Amino acid sequence: MAAETKKIPLSTSGSLNMNQEKTIEETYQKKSQLEHILLRPDTYIGSIEKHAQILWVFEDDKMVNRSVTYVPGLYKIFDEILVNAADNKQRDPKMDSLKVVIDVENNLVSVYNNGDGVPVDIHKEEGVYVPELIFGHLLTSSNYDDTMKKTTGGRNGYGAKLTNIFSTEFVIETADGKRKKKYKQVFSNNMGKRSEPIITKCKESENWTKVTFKPDLAKFSMTHLEEDVVALMKKRVVDMAGCLGKTVKVELNGSRVPVKSFQDYVNLYLNSASESVSERPKSFYEKVGERWEVCVSLTEGQFQQASFVNSIATIKGGTHVDYVTNQITNYVMNSVNKKNKNANIKAHNVKNYLWVFVNCLIDNPAFDSQTKETLTLRQSSFGSKCELSEDLLKKVAKSDIVDNLLSWAKFKENKELKKTDGTKTAKVNVPKLEDANEAGGRYSEKCTLILTEGDSAKALAIAGVAGLSQMERNFYGVFPLRGKLLNVREATSKQLKENKEIESIKKILGLQHDKQYSNVKSLRYGHLMIMTDQDHDGSHIKGLLINFIHSFWPSLLKVPSFMVEFITPIVKATRRNGTVLSFYSMPEYESWKESLSGNASGWSIKYYKGLGTSTSKEGKEYFKNLDKHKKDFLWMDEQDGDAIELAFSKKKIEARKNWLRQHEPGTYLDHNQKIIKYSDFINKELILFSMADLQRSIPSMVDGLKPGQRKILFCSFKRNFVKEAKISQFSGYVSEHSAYHHGEQSLAGTIIGMAQDFVGSNNINLLQPNGQFGTRSVGGKDHASARYIYTQLSPITRFLFPKDDDGLLNYQDEDGQTIEPTWYIPIIPMVLVNGCEGIGTGWSTFIPNYNPRDVVANIRRLLNGEMMEPMNPWYRGFKGTIEKGASKEGGCTSYTVNGVINEVNETTLRITELPVRRWTDDYKAFLNSVTEGIRDENGNLPKDPFVKDFRKYGDDAAVDFEVLLSEENMLVAKQEGLLKKFKLTTTISTNNMHLFDSAGVIKKYDNPEQILENFFHLRLEYYETRKKVLLENLEFELLKLENKKGFNPIPKKSKAVVPGETDDTEEAEDSPDGSGVRASDYDYLLSMAIGTLTLEKVQQLCADRDKLNGEVDSLRKTTPRVLWVKDLEALEMQLDMLDKHDAEAEEARRKLKGAGAKGDAGFKVSKQAPKNPRKYTKKAINEEVSVETTGTSSSSAIETENAAEVVKPKGRAGSKKAPAKMLFGTYNVLFLFFSRKKSLPVLDDIDEDDEIESLKDRLKAYRLDSSPEQSADMETDALQVPARRGVARKKPPANVSVISDSEDEPSLDDDADVEAKAKPPAATKRRGPASKQSQGLGQKLLTEMLKPAEEAGISPEKKVRKVRASPFNKKSGSVLGRNHKEDDNGSEPMSASSSENTDVIDVPARARPLRANRKQTRYVLSDSESEKEDTDFEEVDDDSDSSSSD
Repeated sequence: MAAETKKIPLSTSGSLNMNQEKTIEETYQKKSQLEHILLRPDTYIGSIEKHAQILWVFEDDKMVNRSVTYVPGLYKIFDEILVNAADNKQRDPKMDSLKVVIDVENNLVSVYNNGDGVPVDIHKEEGVYVPELIFGHLLTSSNYDDTMKKTTGGRNGYGAKLTNIFSTEFVIETADGKRKKKYKQVFSNNMGKRSEPIITKCKESENWTKVTFKPDLAKFSMTHLEEDVVALMKKRVVDMAGCLGKTVKVELNGSRVPVKSFQDYVNLYLNSASESVSERPKSFYEKVGERWEVCVSLTEGQFQQASFVNSIATIKGGTHVDYVTNQITNYVMNSVNKKNKNANIKAHNVKNYLWVFVNCLIDNPAFDSQTKETLTLRQSSFGSKCELSEDLLKKVAKSDIVDNLLSWAKFKENKELKKTDGTKTAKVNVPKLEDANEAGGRYSEKCTLILTEGDSAKALAIAGVAGLSQMERNFYGVFPLRGKLLNVREATSKQLKENKEIESIKKILGLQHDKQYSNVKSLRYGHLMIMTDQDHDGSHIKGLLINFIHSFWPSLLKVPSFMVEFITPIVKATRRNGTVLSFYSMPEYESWKESLSGNASGWSIKYYKGLGTSTSKEGKEYFKNLDKHKKDFLWMDEQDGDAIELAFSKKKIEARKNWLRQHEPGTYLDHNQKIIKYSDFINKELILFSMADLQRSIPSMVDGLKPGQRKILFCSFKRNFVKEAKISQFSGYVSEHSAYHHGEQSLAGTIIGMAQDFVGSNNINLLQPNGQFGTRSVGGKDHASARYIYTQLSPITRFLFPKDDDGLLNYQDEDGQTIEPTWYIPIIPMVLVNGCEGIGTGWSTFIPNYNPRDVVANIRRLLNGEMMEPMNPWYRGFKGTIEKGASKEGGCTSYTVNGVINEVNETTLRITELPVRRWTDDYKAFLNSVTEGIRDENGNLPKDPFVKDFRKYGDDAAVDFEVLLSEENMLVAKQEGLLKKFKLTTTISTNNMHLFDSAGVIKKYDNPEQILENFFHLRLEYYETRKKVLLENLEFELLKLENKKGFNPIPKKSKAVVPGETDDTEEAEDSPDGSGVRASDYDYLLSMAIGTLTLEKVQQLCADRDKLNGEVDSLRKTTPRVLWVKDLEALEMQLDMLDKHDAEAEEARRKLKGAGAKGDAGFKVSKQAPKNPRKYTKKAINEEVSVETTGTSSSSAIETENAAEVVKPKGRAGSKKAPAKMLFGTYNVLFLFFSRKKSLPVLDDIDEDDEIESLKDRLKAYRLDSSPEQSADMETDALQVPARRGVARKKPPANVSVISDSEDEPSLDDDADVEAKAKPPAATKRRGPASKQSQGLGQKLLTEMLKPAEEAGISPEKKVRKVRASPFNKKSGSVLGRNHKEDDNGSEPMSASSSENTDVIDVPARARPLRANRKQTRYVLSDSESEKEDTDFEEVDDDSDSSSSD
């Protein structure tokens, strides 16, 4: 019972079959090869079942692509015989005939070919005739010797035997002319029976082979040769005609096939793909060598191919098709992506649009199976190469494939963008959105979305909306934009998809991609209001938003009042009576200001940089007066769309250039109009941004500076910036004094850029890098924060921009404030020295650096009337080579920049220089990417490593890599070229040299010599002007010296606008008396100190007059060209100093490296000596200057000049004068005279002797009567003063020191203090307001101090006095006497009224006795009002002296 219920385990059908009663012999069988082929035919000829497939067939004399039903096995046995016949062409090139007969009625197929036949002879090993052996015995072939390279189709020894096996009758006939024998043999019953061969004689000229067979249709489940099978067979015959070409005549059923070449064959396909020949797709044919024929055409998005390997039809392609196709796809992909950077086309995208035809001969081909549908042989084994020509590839790239690809990319992009579509819903969740209460509801058409420029503008908009009624508030939503919107017209689909701002706007508005809008009923908001700053960048944001809507929903712009803007004032002018005028564009404001004809008194001007400047109260006023501030955009016609495209499309570059060229200064959009056309907005408002952007990006040819750099240089000159200051501090000063309206972070970056001096940056840095200003490791991006680093003017800067030129420049004015000039006029074109790079609207520019000595040499040639020598790029400190390439049309030249690589031994290389602007860290990353065993950030090993190891020995300034290679890779690298292999070459070109000329017009220059020539003529004109001004000043000084004897008044000379001088109309309040003489006309006399009214002084004045006469005569004889030469000589001396400094730094670096352990042989571990980088510290500079000052070289001129020019003369040759200095007792004498005036006259003439000395010092630079060495010595001697007693400060370096109120926090006075000392200076003292008693005491002490000196009769030749500006307040006329007392511990109390720094003025000294135990007392004059504006910036309390700086 248990046995009956036992369960049988689950088993397969096969195991169940085995349970049937079979003998072992029946179960395990052995089949012969013939039996196996008949039993398992799919292994050999493919399936013997009918298949339905879309294939190309030949019917009605044309190719047709349709669905066919066929048996692959039957098709294959026909193909085997056909390929054998084609193979004979490879054995006997004389073969010229191939005849095929397909007899459907008799189920008979025959294939005939001429040429060498099968040898009719008995095979000695097998003992049968060769024809019987190869057609009637399996596994026989002539293709078994793989050591021979054969280009035939046979391989495995089955081929024709398979046809014999699957035929009821198989007849082989051949004529062997060599043996004069003809052979015929018949096989039947699936090669089971064979007749005896019939051998007859033939002529020697007879050579042919013919195979006739009757397929065994029963094996293929067929009764007759069906139409589809016959069509396929005919197509294969046509294939043969295309493969064999013109040398073989192919016939089908007695008629010649209408194909004589591979091109004819391809045209059969192309003709079938079009309705007419004229519409036939373009094809591009090329024969590559003797073995390859390639033709390329286009499809509609589905890759197609027709290929043949040794006449075998590879209907599924293979490695040969991939080989050809990859070349085409990669070229087209790169071409399309280069021209359309947003396309992001991949190689497989290109392949989808290609139709490739390949006919090739390949050595010993290998296929995926006996059916031979796919070639699997590796490309390296093909036996030949098929490298398509550049011409063919270009033709393909210029065909319609580009449009097809871009259309596809657009379709895909739209599909992706639809994923971020919005819908009309009541609520959306978008961060920072203040949604309107009625948005997405029944009243959504009335709702307005306000897009603001940043969060502060959003706050203003919300405050403004809050001032509306409760009902009106429901219809306003606010959303802040983060900066500028993406230019969607040129953006990639990935950028669009990942842009959160665009996604947010679509969600908020309910926009759907590619939808056509005739109204706004389907949107959440009916109006889109743009509320941005009223400056140029605000206009750009408006334009970008309009461009965004126009790119995707142009129909929306045609909806009335959908797009609106909210305007706010950019400038407000307020009058004393309360009248307020608002201006909405700068040209509008400028036009109003000009209408005042200079009568701007009584108006207060406020510049509204951004919406954040407006108060919430003003915001409410804006929205209450909504009709005035809201402007509707109106679409008039297609010109509006063209204008938008003109401004933002990259396809309109040339048109945009013409648009900018046609701009007329003063053009602005009239905001009094209620409706604004889109074209008017583009042409009248947005163009102002484009022009401003261009000016910010492209420098001037004259000074090589962009506006931001020019503002920095202006403020450096204005403050005589010889004392270092933090960049964060200085950038704030620049913003205040040069009307800089952009971010201070950007300004700090510009200052840092002007001070950088690493290789590849500036050849001459105009500012000094006192701190970490960045290195060549990462291109300067590793600089410290602006709050940590210091800078100041470089000594060479004033040699490039002489002070005597300051008064000749055209200074700009903004809101009554004098700012930087239109351009400076250096003595050499700095744009060539430091180069430039920038991208603006419509134009970009790149100018390499050139050697300043080459520039100077060419200027000398021009001055001498000689031809200029061509100049080549040059970078200070660069050790590599710059090789000139071939010149192109227009004189443009390309250069190859090479680094330095040397072979140490057979396996080691040393790289000691990189190409310019290839940064060290980037190159180290490259070496990592080709070094064995180093994984990248994704953990991947390098694909083609050729470096075994490398070591880095360089520092922040020098490059030093030691690279180890195998001997084999070393040989390969040397064959390829070390520079190329290690990527040590780059190219620079002069084909994009765009600059603004002196008239402010952008111009393209073909070469640096053209820039220099234009600069030369302009600069020479300014030297003529300078000479004229210098003569006028000297003649004026002569007149003053003459009149000092008679105390005659001289009307003050009209002042030239100079940097740092403001136009204060309230200063000149003293009016002339009845005789026409003003009180101020006596200033130059009243400013004379009492101590100078001596006989000796009169004699000295006469001597000075005579000397000045001589200088005037000398200057008159001097030509402007000579003046220029003198400046160039002084500059060359400074360049010598720079070269010497660089050489010393390099020598120090070399010595440090020499102390290391690096050897010449082998790849050894070497320890790098510590680097001592060049530091521009204050101490270092002072020590350097000290050495230069005591020497005989004129290199000290810059330091002494700066020291002597601390007090800047005002109104003389463009130089600002310091207030006059006078002994304090003199003021009491003259007090009654001045007390009668409503306000005191401005005492702005300095002591005349000092003024003469200052002018003479500047003239000495031209060496009219002496050498520069003598001038330098004289200036140095003039700076030597005796030491004074007092509480000593911390001892600074000797000779030249920079005195500041605080050692930690340097200040930037209007008149910077520079004092030359031979001994440590006394402590700087500060004073609070003095009482009357202290004033009297001070006067008495002064009298006592002067009296002994006068009695002693000591010559007043070397007296040094420190003075301040006038203690007289200009407006009030009060006397601010001050007494300066020292604390017992040497500290100095400071009051609010003593904010100015002490100005040091060198005057002839009068000896005086030293008195024991007596405190030194000094009297100083207060500075002008204009300097009080800077007190917050300049003052540092004594308490802060010990504070640490960042």
